[in-house]
Amino acid sequence: MKTKTIVISVLGTQKDAHGGAGPSRWDTWRPTIGLVQQDDLPIDELHLIFNKEFTNLAERVKADIASVSPETKVVFDIIELKNPWDFEEVYEKFYDYSKRPCFHNDSASYYIHMSTGSHVEQICLFLLAESRHIPAKLIQTTPKEGHVRHSKDPKGTHTVIDLDLSRYDKLAKRFEVERQDDLTFLKQGIDTRNAAFNKLIETIERVSVRSSDPIMLTGPTGAGKSQLAKQIYLLKRQSGKVKGRFVAVNCATLGGDLAKSALFGHKKGSFSGAGTDHAGFLKEADGGIIFLDEIGELPLEAQALLLKAIEEKTFRPLGAASDERSDFQLICGTNRNLLDDVARGKFRRDLLSRIDLWSFRLPGLADRREDIEPNLDYELVRFSQKTGKHVSFNKEARERFLAFAFDGANVWPGNFRDLNAMVVRMATLADGGRITAELVEEEIARSGEGADTCPECHRQLAGGAESIDGLAALLGADFRERHDEFDLVQLAHVVGVCRASESAADAARRLFAVSAKAKKSANHTDRLSKYLARFGLKFKSLKQA
Repeated sequence: MKTKTIVISVLGTQKDAHGGAGPSRWDTWRPTIGLVQQDDLPIDELHLIFNKEFTNLAERVKADIASVSPETKVVFDIIELKNPWDFEEVYEKFYDYSKRPCFHNDSASYYIHMSTGSHVEQICLFLLAESRHIPAKLIQTTPKEGHVRHSKDPKGTHTVIDLDLSRYDKLAKRFEVERQDDLTFLKQGIDTRNAAFNKLIETIERVSVRSSDPIMLTGPTGAGKSQLAKQIYLLKRQSGKVKGRFVAVNCATLGGDLAKSALFGHKKGSFSGAGTDHAGFLKEADGGIIFLDEIGELPLEAQALLLKAIEEKTFRPLGAASDERSDFQLICGTNRNLLDDVARGKFRRDLLSRIDLWSFRLPGLADRREDIEPNLDYELVRFSQKTGKHVSFNKEARERFLAFAFDGANVWPGNFRDLNAMVVRMATLADGGRITAELVEEEIARSGEGADTCPECHRQLAGGAESIDGLAALLGADFRERHDEFDLVQLAHVVGVCRASESAADAARRLFAVSAKAKKSANHTDRLSKYLARFGLKFKSLKQA
């Protein structure tokens, strides 16, 4: 079946009128007449746009088309424009025009003729084609001598422009180079080797460039959520997507009315201690990005106000008589399972639904060990830039540190923060700018000593009293009557580790690190499964719960 060719064109009230009604008009290039005479572009249907006052000229052009291209059907589309140079009026009426069903037939090929009409009309038609409101290519007609209207060949020539930029090899290569630069930028110039993480960054890059919807970054503490949020902001700023500030807020430091005052601002005298007006973090982020780290720590009342601010871009400061407006983009960070918080009534389901459109989980350092070496080099460069002191490993020291870093018994509970701290300590103590094997051994011993006393590690991996109470959902309401307190404390810790781990094998490495180092068992994952089975539990069910 032959594809139907449909062209949309504005009647040229000056160019198409050249030569008047006499025979001399055939010696003059007229863009619309020349268009239908192109041998390699047979046109089935030509839509002519014009004001009603130019109907006589339109009829004359239609008659001339019939004489040179009888197979072309001419359709009059009268659009009354008071001022063809008024962008708002032209775009509004052309936009309505683009909604006509006749311009959305999959079996037709559409073109927009760009050689007639005011510059504003041409721009509006281009925008409608570029946005795919009209699925058309552009076509430009010119006289053969360029800008000479009186030509021996009034047919002229034509050029087709396809707005699908991926079709142009040079542009496609340039865009790919720029995209790779963006990916490198998001990774802070670190040559990451983990395939899953690289794929994640590619998706985040596309979302960052194309969307202004909320983004949620999840993952364990120290996985790099704050740094990535800042890089997303800088990428959007350098590409002109945002112009305002980057405002970072740790919600774990906010509580009660402090959260509402800090986020939404307050007026002088609105509460005890409010001696002056305060704009609030959302207002400071107007036109930019606000990063709410540990968003799960926000009080419920502040969550309700935040939801309104996200959806309506308005909020009311404490003590204010009217709403403020802030056009901000939101990035959230959390190391908690917010679905669990919703089930326990600690987080609003409607807010989670709104901020969870784009959710990306950043893996911990233990899950991307192949990236330890390039990040090690990155941390050394950061130290050198900060202190002005160049520091490097000698060969033996580097090999020893990497062997420690890749050891499965080292679970990197603080993730990249642990790596940064270790590098800073070794680089500071390095005499002559060289980290020796002796320094590495001292640092490994130091990190091992601190593992049992790290409160952050215990907060992530241990259960605590609240986790023991939470065992009711797994063991039944009468679980305390059936199990000793000793067993419950241990089980709560194991459940906490399992929920914080990516896999059963990862959890087993954490729980049986000493045994693994001593090689007391060949299969610690099986050992963990058997332990959970004593309580009727499975690793998979713990993650789903």
